[in-house]
Amino acid sequence: MSKDTTNQTAEALFEKALSIAEKHLDEAIKEGGPLGPYIAVAMIEAAVNSAVDETSHEDVIDMLRDLAAQIEADADEAEED
Repeated sequence: MSKDTTNQTAEALFEKALSIAEKHLDEAIKEGGPLGPYIAVAMIEAAVNSAVDETSHEDVIDMLRDLAAQIEADADEAEED
């Protein structure tokens, strides 16, 4: 399997995982009512803790750095529009 194919497969798996996570987050926020913003942040903490348990601190730190870079890129694009 080529590196491009592997990356495409990994991206597709991540997109599916993200879809599932967003569905559950939306339900938790609805259930929490006025606690919605706190629930969203608590879900981040719970997800990070679970990810560390499943992988390693280093892997999670790398993933969070990638996520931060994506957020910054999105913000830069929004400012340009």
